Amino acid sequence: PTLLMTEAQFNSALKEFVNSSEIFSDENVIAMFVPNTYEVYYNISGADLMKRMEFEFISFWNEERLSKANMLDLTPVEVVTLASIVHAESVKKDESRIIAGLYINRLTRGIALQADPTLVFASGDFGLKRVLNIHKQIDSPYNTYLNTGLPPGPINMPPIHTIDAVLNYEKHNFIFMVAKEDFSGYHNFAETYREHINNANRYQRQLSIEQRKARINRY
Repeated sequence: PTLLMTEAQFNSALKEFVNSSEIFSDENVIAMFVPNTYEVYYNISGADLMKRMEFEFISFWNEERLSKANMLDLTPVEVVTLASIVHAESVKKDESRIIAGLYINRLTRGIALQADPTLVFASGDFGLKRVLNIHKQIDSPYNTYLNTGLPPGPINMPPIHTIDAVLNYEKHNFIFMVAKEDFSGYHNFAETYREHINNANRYQRQLSIEQRKARINRY
């Protein structure tokens, strides 16, 4: 059965919780909700649900995970924020640790993350399929092209495996990525800008070929 709690009651309880929290804010409270299966009574109150989710968050961030977060010089909320970007960048689980390592390289080197999914979030247009240069000028703390470091909070609710991918990121020297030209959903990674441009050009060439084929097939 669904919860008796209405959306308005949930939002009210969440607002009260945030107002009394020393950790969570309106921007980052989504980090408290660790995606998992939980058993609660269907008539649980909003306040009790918030307490339960806070308890689950604290339980999730055990000593091992906290230790790994500390080694990254990130708080648990910041780890989830980075994981949300990694999650939005690729549907391929086996790429998560590589992408996490790439963004950690950028963070530690003081390079702007330049993560397109944060521009989609900043735009408010969640159906946006292609990020253009105009989107890179959006005045928002979530614009990781204009601002260095992490955005104020997660841009989605990343699954546990992506959070753990950040904590167990792959160590390498990549700082650039672009979609592979085979449209497999995977990415080409690069250490240098020149290599990245070569990868990007290959993708654009193949994309142009596919678009021409599509136009021809319509006639």
